[in-house]
Amino acid sequence: MALVRYVATAAEAAGTAAEQVTASSVGELRAQLLARHGGELAQVIGDCSFVVDGVRSDDGTPLGPSDVVDVLPGR
Repeated sequence: MALVRYVATAAEAAGTAAEQVTASSVGELRAQLLARHGGELAQVIGDCSFVVDGVRSDDGTPLGPSDVVDVLPGR
């Protein structure tokens, strides 16, 4: 499971600072996060960057079970 860490408004919208998620790519992760949290997170996630192990990533980036994904407001 990848560790997802939310920062600032993304954390407020998700209602948590971090959670474990199983996903094979950033795109799949994004879809799962929207399904879990919807509402407020859906309003901010489009403006968020996904940073996997310190590297800004896109939806096609593969995820491994030990990856750390930071969801950062702003692009």
